[in-house]
Amino acid sequence: MRNRSPRHFLSLMLTGLLLALPTSLASAEPPPVSDARIREFRDLRFGMFVCWSFSTFSNVEWTRGVKQVDFFNPTGFDPDQWCEAAKDAGMKYILFLTKHHDGFCLWDTQTTERKVTRSPLMVDALKKMREACDRHGLKLALYFSEGDWTWPDNKNAELKKAQLKELCTQYGPIEFFWLDFAQTDGGLDLATTVQWIKQFQPNCFAGSNGNRTGADLHIGEMGAGFVLDDAAKAKGCRAAEFTYPILGGRKEGTGYGRWFYTMPEWDSRVVPAADIYQDYLAAVKSDNIFSLDVAPDRAGKIRDIDLKTLHEVGEMIRKPR
Repeated sequence: MRNRSPRHFLSLMLTGLLLALPTSLASAEPPPVSDARIREFRDLRFGMFVCWSFSTFSNVEWTRGVKQVDFFNPTGFDPDQWCEAAKDAGMKYILFLTKHHDGFCLWDTQTTERKVTRSPLMVDALKKMREACDRHGLKLALYFSEGDWTWPDNKNAELKKAQLKELCTQYGPIEFFWLDFAQTDGGLDLATTVQWIKQFQPNCFAGSNGNRTGADLHIGEMGAGFVLDDAAKAKGCRAAEFTYPILGGRKEGTGYGRWFYTMPEWDSRVVPAADIYQDYLAAVKSDNIFSLDVAPDRAGKIRDIDLKTLHEVGEMIRKPR
């Protein structure tokens, strides 16, 4: 072993001090993702968005006023079924809802008692989702509502940061975050939020609805395939995603385009497989990724009609063209 100079030992001490600093002080703004990572991300192409929370049990999209977490009471939670259905459809990732505007967390957070492990399910649903994705060879992405009705004026920057840190450090790797701006930015602007996420998940993309500056992923809520334009690129976007629900899709005037499971009376309503396949082709042509929302029912299972439709889509994708 070579002799080490005093300067070498001083360097080691300084390195140790830097590593001991809080992440917010020790980390500069993360570098942009590489071209290779952008190509890898775009190759995801097609995935399943899973909206599952209080609204699954309420028959409305935004469920206000729920005080007790036992309102969330699934009886047959089966993330393996979700992953199997996604694979059958030719999908490569799951986009999982971690928290909607009601503040109910689908992971075992330490920031609130308003969480899935306090519900009758009594398991960390996100942890089970992570494990199922790993078993089935699927990537994992996360939806997160930036604002929260349990916070004053829907804002609490420190709690938002704490929750995102838990998600980034306990459930990764995470392919991308779908940040919902419908109830404010939670007290932390988008650019700062994305920088915070990338301290822990540097290869993760992050996007938000609302066409805001600061994200590297362009989100197309209730959208279709589109070419990433110069305006979006100027804002820093390097990739594009679009999404809509299988229960109604983008159709206007039908009254049933819904993100969450609704009611048994609507179990025959579904976007036709041929329409979904055409949007898949549009995603391929436009170099987008397409997140099809397939909401589990009140038991925690995917509807039979959705399973059938997803299988048909997968058959179309696998058929030589």
